[in-house]
Amino acid sequence: MKQTRDLPTVGVVVLTMGNRPAELERALKSLLDQRNVALDVVVVGNGWDPAGLPEGVRGHFLESNIGIPAGRNAGVPCVSGEFLCFLDDDSWFLDDDFLEEAVSRFTQHPRMGLLQPRITDPERTDDPTRWIPRLNKRTAMDSSKVFHVGETCLVMPRAVFDQTGGWAGGFWYAHEGIELAWRVWDTGHHVWYAGDMRIGHPVIDPRRHEEFYRLNARNRVWLARRNLRWPFTWAYVTSWGLLECLRLRSEPGAVRQYVSGWLAGWRDSPWYASHRPKLKWSTHLRMMLAGRPPII
Repeated sequence: MKQTRDLPTVGVVVLTMGNRPAELERALKSLLDQRNVALDVVVVGNGWDPAGLPEGVRGHFLESNIGIPAGRNAGVPCVSGEFLCFLDDDSWFLDDDFLEEAVSRFTQHPRMGLLQPRITDPERTDDPTRWIPRLNKRTAMDSSKVFHVGETCLVMPRAVFDQTGGWAGGFWYAHEGIELAWRVWDTGHHVWYAGDMRIGHPVIDPRRHEEFYRLNARNRVWLARRNLRWPFTWAYVTSWGLLECLRLRSEPGAVRQYVSGWLAGWRDSPWYASHRPKLKWSTHLRMMLAGRPPII
């Protein structure tokens, strides 16, 4: 890590499969251009041996693709720093003071445990509303407390990440950002959507993943089983299952894939490693009082 006295230290985990070299180069350039922070950067190659990295960036080779959240977890022990930043290879910083500003906000708001910036494609004007991590999606510019995050770029104190137990590694893809956000709330901190900060990301169709609907359904059930207490477990899963089937009613193939995943979520164990305790009852209450009861 570049040692710079008195600068805040940020460990950055960049996840890639090595199949987007131009995007990875852009992400790393925008990262190394960040001002007034001391960076410790690792590129985690998910089934790819990182090569040709710029000076000051190390690679961490995973022999096989172990999934997105587990890949991020694998990078955390490789970096040091008071803060952690998770960055996907197809995202890039649009402002060279982004990390400096993020760190300053944690200093100003010590109960903030996780920050997600506004995700935007600067070459387009049709940013999808799914990038706004709250029920009220009328404007992406408004900042607020939230209960799930878009995982493409996140910043948090390392101590809070350690308290959460890390990413839900067994999820492979989908909803791992919800669990991380809930776990941050469970530490007594809150999650903040910073609509006045921005990260670049291309507009893409999330259905490009072959198992998009199945993993969304399975992981929704796993999310509830791992974190929520009865009767919130059933209420949350039921409300989402009905909503998704209504949304997909004109796509029979998608409905079949969703139902298959929903059943797998109940049949298969969500505990890919050691058990974690469910969210505290006080966290359920805090979520309700903050406007997002864990049934929707």
